[in-house]
Amino acid sequence: MIMRGGTLRVAVVGAGISGLSCARTLANLGLTVTVFEKSRGVGGRTATRRRDDDLTFDHGAQYFTVYDERFGRHVRSWQQEGLVDTWAGRIRVLREGRVARCNTETQRLVGTPGMNAVCKHLAAGIDVRLRCEIVSLEREGGSWRLVEVQGEEYDAFDVVVVSAPGPQAARLLGPVAKLADLAAQVTMRPCWAVMLVFEVPLPLAFDGAFVQDSSLSWVARNSSKPGRSRSGDCWVLHGSACWSEGHVEAAAEEVAHSLLDDFWRVTDMQPVPPRSLTAHRWRYAQPQEPLPERCLFDAASGLGACGDWCSGPRVEGAFLSGLAAADAILGTARRVPP
Repeated sequence: MIMRGGTLRVAVVGAGISGLSCARTLANLGLTVTVFEKSRGVGGRTATRRRDDDLTFDHGAQYFTVYDERFGRHVRSWQQEGLVDTWAGRIRVLREGRVARCNTETQRLVGTPGMNAVCKHLAAGIDVRLRCEIVSLEREGGSWRLVEVQGEEYDAFDVVVVSAPGPQAARLLGPVAKLADLAAQVTMRPCWAVMLVFEVPLPLAFDGAFVQDSSLSWVARNSSKPGRSRSGDCWVLHGSACWSEGHVEAAAEEVAHSLLDDFWRVTDMQPVPPRSLTAHRWRYAQPQEPLPERCLFDAASGLGACGDWCSGPRVEGAFLSGLAAADAILGTARRVPP
């Protein structure tokens, strides 16, 4: 792969944690990077839903942990900048109304004031095109052209990195069959998320809980996290992968009421009418079995992919996948005069 004129033009499809960690690394080294994101904001599954009354919900990733020192160095700098804080919430395990303690030694970290704070920080100063859904990639004359859903074209990119979930990435990686085949092997499981607000705090002796033998897998008092508004008792409920798969095409209102009913059952509480109740479907929430590769990259064509479906289904894994993609690009680039 050749760096014509002294630098590479890189397109990153997807503004989640993996895409932005790749983009930020390359931009910091002087490469020209453009990020294309179909949503109206950055973050991907490290998303934060904000309401008009200033209440927020982390309805995707709930927190993250640190095991790898490369990720840890970044996390410590984010903590110093006030972008990340420790969530000291009381975490438990629920099963049929019984409450058990969880591993209290795990340090759970969250973005502040929302989980998307880190992605906003990574995106700062980078050319990010929001509400721009890329539907195909075309190779022509040694460079890449990106085609947007409305037909608009963006061309003359030397490298493209796709950071969409595996099944979506496979469709875009079609021009390089070996990459598309690998991405297509990954099964991404869905997750329904329900967001609730109560007028007064629920009398529950925990702030987050893993739920067993239920349609729910996780429940959390979002307002217990640092930097969140305390003007309402905000909760996020996550449907289990199996339940979400069985109800993936169900109506959001039906899902919201069903998971709320199970919330009352597993907490052994008398129902309390919520002030508001909404549901969001994550069709591609978590890889069932990630690929062993940290990222995918074809140096001959300048096409690659990264995400939590490459070697690690957590925020940390997604971030490291983006770093690996950036390293692969830099490791195979060769400079020539313009």
